[in-house]
Amino acid sequence: MLVIASRGSQLALWQARWVAAQLTAAGRECRIEIVKTTGDKITDVPLAKVGTKGLFTKEIEEALLDGRAHLAVHSLKDLPTELPEGLVLAAVPRREDPRDAVVGKKLADLPDGAKVGTSSLRRAAQLRQLRPDFQVESVRGNLDTRLRKLDEGQYDAILLAAAGLKRLGWGDRIAEILPPEQMCPAVGQGALAIETRAGFDGVAMLDHAETHTAVMAERAVLGALGGGCQVPIGAYATVAEGRVHILAIVAAPDGTQVIRAEAEGPSAEAAETGARLAADLLVRGARQILEAVYS
Repeated sequence: MLVIASRGSQLALWQARWVAAQLTAAGRECRIEIVKTTGDKITDVPLAKVGTKGLFTKEIEEALLDGRAHLAVHSLKDLPTELPEGLVLAAVPRREDPRDAVVGKKLADLPDGAKVGTSSLRRAAQLRQLRPDFQVESVRGNLDTRLRKLDEGQYDAILLAAAGLKRLGWGDRIAEILPPEQMCPAVGQGALAIETRAGFDGVAMLDHAETHTAVMAERAVLGALGGGCQVPIGAYATVAEGRVHILAIVAAPDGTQVIRAEAEGPSAEAAETGARLAADLLVRGARQILEAVYS
């Protein structure tokens, strides 16, 4: 029987059960092992202030390495660009909607000074540039917790990943989906990562080649920039007719500066195209933003 390691949140379990269902349909018996991560234990501090890479993956990867699990299912945006020795990104299934969504009211319908909640420094920085009048405040917790806080009137609107809302059946709560040109998504947003020990070949049938290529390009941007939770970085790649196109941003946390750039190249050179785009961002001003954050 295959053991699937997963976080215990509603969304994480939906993702793990979806993978389990695909593997069961292919004739493999599965069970899910819930693993509590550092990120699950820290609920009262904004993620950017915690600043630990692998916040939602470290304990799960330990379960893989010591043999307690055969595979792990992550939200790909939680997976660090460098994996522990002995582990690989074995499959990336077809991506759900990678864009960001507004729940509550459309941005244009919100009054001056509206209080908008987000757990993401990336969303907050771009939102501050779009609407400097907003009060942008941190909102932590699982999706249902954040939606409850909105419904209680603690916020006028909240920003969330469209994928999570759609997967959990809350797509009707979306007031507006923001185009990537306006709100560049997180690296890997909307995609699942299936991580295994090197040499384990039981999940290859779940891989979607175009999605895998797109997220490799996005992860190459992030890897080349060396960014973590403290820097607002976004990247969004699409694949068509054998070519990959990437849009990426690096923003000052206060939203006063957002550096944007795009690149395109052959799909077979997705990682190289991502790295080239990162170099372009650094030249355009991203280096100064990164140095200011980490100094």
